[in-house]
Amino acid sequence: MQCERQKIPQISYASTAPELSDNTRYDFFSRVVPPDTYQAQAMVDIVKAMQWNYVSTVASEGNYGESGVDAFIQRSREDGGLCISQSIKIPREPKPNEFDKIIRRLSENPNARVVIIFANEDDIRRLLQAAKKANQTGHFIWVGSDSWGSKIAPILNQEEMAEGAVTILPKRQSIKGFDRYFTSRTLENNRRNIWFAEFWENNFQCKLSRHAVKKGSGIKKCTNHERIGKDSSYEQEGKVQFVIDAVYSMAHALHNMHKDLCPGKVGLCSKMDTINGTLLLKYIRDVNFTGIAGTPVVFNVNGDAPGRYEIYQYQIVNESMEYKIIGHWTDQLHLDINEMQWPGGTQDIPSSICSQPCRPGQRKKIVKGIPCCWHCENCDGYQYQADTYTCKMCRFDLRPNENHTGCVPIPIVKLEWSSPWAVIPVLIAVLGIMATLFVVATFMRYNDTPIVKASGRELMQLLGVCIWFGVDPSQAIIDYEDQRTTNPVMSRGVLKCDISDLSLICLLGYSMLLMVTCTVYAIKTRGVPETFNEAKPIGFTMYTTCIVWLAFIPIFFGTSQSAEKMYIQTTTLTISVSLSASVSLGMLYMPKVYVVLVHPEQNVPKRKRSLKAVVTAATMSNKFNPKGGLRPNGEAKSELCESLETQDCVEGGEPCEGL
Repeated sequence: MQCERQKIPQISYASTAPELSDNTRYDFFSRVVPPDTYQAQAMVDIVKAMQWNYVSTVASEGNYGESGVDAFIQRSREDGGLCISQSIKIPREPKPNEFDKIIRRLSENPNARVVIIFANEDDIRRLLQAAKKANQTGHFIWVGSDSWGSKIAPILNQEEMAEGAVTILPKRQSIKGFDRYFTSRTLENNRRNIWFAEFWENNFQCKLSRHAVKKGSGIKKCTNHERIGKDSSYEQEGKVQFVIDAVYSMAHALHNMHKDLCPGKVGLCSKMDTINGTLLLKYIRDVNFTGIAGTPVVFNVNGDAPGRYEIYQYQIVNESMEYKIIGHWTDQLHLDINEMQWPGGTQDIPSSICSQPCRPGQRKKIVKGIPCCWHCENCDGYQYQADTYTCKMCRFDLRPNENHTGCVPIPIVKLEWSSPWAVIPVLIAVLGIMATLFVVATFMRYNDTPIVKASGRELMQLLGVCIWFGVDPSQAIIDYEDQRTTNPVMSRGVLKCDISDLSLICLLGYSMLLMVTCTVYAIKTRGVPETFNEAKPIGFTMYTTCIVWLAFIPIFFGTSQSAEKMYIQTTTLTISVSLSASVSLGMLYMPKVYVVLVHPEQNVPKRKRSLKAVVTAATMSNKFNPKGGLRPNGEAKSELCESLETQDCVEGGEPCEGL
C-alpha cells in the first residue's frame, strides 16, 4: 500500500537553500527569506564592482555551503569575466590540521586574494585562526554569506584577520517591541517556554539548582533578580523580523481563505473543518501585505521572497571595530565605495586578478581553459591593436602610431625645390633646355639651308614620344615599398614618376639601339672623304655618353642602402641624363649652328656625286700614286677631292671655277 504524500504548506523564516525553489520537489514550501541564488548574485555583483576577476571559494560540507558555492559559480559563469582559482570544501568533521591545509591551498596562488565563504560560524572562526597562524594577516579579503553576516562570534579575539571582510545579510530591521518584550522576561513570567530556564543559565553563567553548583568552579547560583540586557549582553537575533513575517503570512492566508469559504461566520465552518493543503497554498502565494519592518511580503511562483540584502564591511578605525553598512542589493547592487576601508586603513581597493591589464598596443592571449588569465603580446612591426584580442596590419600607406593603438599616414619624402640636391640638376636642365630651344629656333629659321636639310628634318623619334605620352601619360605616384623598413618609424613613402619596367626597357633599349647603330656606322665610314664623314663627332658623342653612364651605374647602385638613397640616386640620374643630352647637343648640333650663324658662306650646296664614284676614284688614285699612302690622311683626301671635282666639271661640259 502506497502512502499519499502529505500536502501540508510550510512557510520558513530561515531556510535559504537554492534547491528549495524547485517546484517539482518542494511545491508546498514557501519562505519569507530570499534563496541563496539571490545572495550568490549579490556576491557576484560585489566582486565585479570591485573589479576582481580571480577568486577562491570555501564551503562547509552540506546543503547550505555547497549549494551556495554552486550558485555563486553558476552565476559567475552566466555573467562572465570571473574565474575560480580554488574551490575548497570543509569536511563535516575536519581533522586537526585541516584548516592549515586549506590556508596553504589558498596561498598557492597569491593573485587570488578574495575568498568567497559559504560556511557555518565554527568553520569561519577556525579558518580565520589558521590564517592568523600562517601569518596571513591582511592578505585575504573575505566575502562572507549571511551565515557570517554581522556576527561577533566568528571573529572574536581575531578581529585583525577579519578587517576589510565584506558580508551580506537579508535586509532586516530591529523590532523595538520585541526588545521591550524579551528584556522583560523572567523565570516567573515566562514559564510557558520550557527552554527558557536553560537559556537563563547560559546567559547569566549561573545555575538554578543549588546542588549543581560545585565549589571552586566559579559558577554562581542564579538569584532570579538577573535582568536581560542589564546583567548580560543582549543583541536581537537577526531573524526575528522574518519569524514575525512568516507567522503573519500564514495568518493572512487563513484569514483570506476564511472570508471566501466561510463568509460572515465566526470560527471555522464545515468547508474548513478539513483544510485543503492545495487551496491553502494558493492563498499563501497570493498574500501581499506590509511586514513588521515596513517592507512588502510577497511570494513568487516558486514560493520565494524577493531578494533584499544589506552589505556590511568589518572595519577597524582607531581601535574601534564595527560592521558598517556600505550598501544594499535589491535586484541590483547599490554600493558606496567611498565608505569602504581595507586592511591597514587604506581606501585603495586591493586587487584580486589573475593577470595584470595589458598595456596599450598589446593583445591578450588567453590561457586555455582560464578566460581570466592571459599573456600580453606586443603588436609589433606594422601591426596595431584592433581590439582586446587582435592585432591587425596597417594599410599599405599607413604605419602604427607610437603605442600601436592605431595607424597614421606614412610620411612622404620628395625633392624640394630649395634642396641642394634639386638646385644643381634643375640649373643644368634649364641651361640644356635653353640651348635646345636655341638650336630648334636656329634650325627652324634656316630650315631650307643645306646643312639643316642634310641634318634630317624628320622627327622619326619626337612623333613616337608624343604618341607614347598620349597613350600612357606619366603621372606622379607615391611608392611605399621602396623605403618600407623593418622599423615602421623609419618607413617613408617616396614621391616618384609612374614608369613601368616595360616602359623603362623600351626607352633604354631604343636609346641603346641608336647608340650601337651610330657607333657601328661611324666606324664603317671613317675612310669616307671628310665632307661626308661625321664619324668623329658621332664617335666622340658615343664615347662620352658611355663614360657618363659608366660613371652613373656604380654611383646609382652603390648607394642603394644609403639613408640618402632617394636624393643621391635621383640627382645622379637627372644629371647623367642632362649630361648625355648636352654631349649630343654640343658635339652633333652646335658645330652646325656655328656654321649656319658664323660662316654662312660654307652653308652652300655641293655638286652631286655618287658615293660609288667617289670610292672608285679614291681606289684608282691609290693605284696610280703608290706614294700617296705615305702622305697624311688630310692631304691625300684633299687631292682626291680636287681630282674628283675636276672630273665632275669636265664630265658636265662646263669649266669649273677655281680649278
